[in-house]
Amino acid sequence: MDCTNAPRRLLRLVGRLARFAASLSLACTAPAFADQLEQHNDLVNKFVNEMRADPLVADCAAHGNFVASTSTAFDHVEFPPSSFDSAHASITPWNDSFDEGKQRVKVDNIVTVEGLGIRPNGAGDAADLKFRCGYVGSQMLAFSWNDPVPPARAARSAEHSSSRATSGKHRGGKGKQAASGKSVKKSSAKSAKSASSKSSSKKAPAKKKH
Repeated sequence: MDCTNAPRRLLRLVGRLARFAASLSLACTAPAFADQLEQHNDLVNKFVNEMRADPLVADCAAHGNFVASTSTAFDHVEFPPSSFDSAHASITPWNDSFDEGKQRVKVDNIVTVEGLGIRPNGAGDAADLKFRCGYVGSQMLAFSWNDPVPPARAARSAEHSSSRATSGKHRGGKGKQAASGKSVKKSSAKSAKSASSKSSSKKAPAKKKH
């Protein structure tokens, strides 16, 4: 066996395995992405052809349906024909930033559309959902919706931070008390030592003069 070429062979083998794993990953994710794109296009066509929705509004609604279905709060979104009338859907020329937060991207139009969020297993009442999409031409660059889940998480996070801050103050107070106690003990020890030295100097007998 030629041991000098063993490291090179091992490296080649590792490289082949890495390439195989990458190709396998792409092969697994590609069909899923293709299925999502097909479902999206089917919904857009349905909204446009059956419900006379504007193509941009239909695209925003289809994207909103996909995003809401990934939330723990909803199974899917239903869009009745009224979702696409002028009272529940709009296209507003914008030519400005989509929002002032993380999606501070300039868009030409903002599309809004409303739907009904259906709970998992049909439990509870349907929720009124509003989707907002930012477009440049026919390309969506930004998206937001009234997801009920993040605010609850934010509230829990704020409560947790508040409790940590409060406990920190209590710990700080104890530390100050302990520090002041130490200083009191030190000053008391100094006073006792000073008093002891004074009393010993008084008791010492005076030297006789010859």
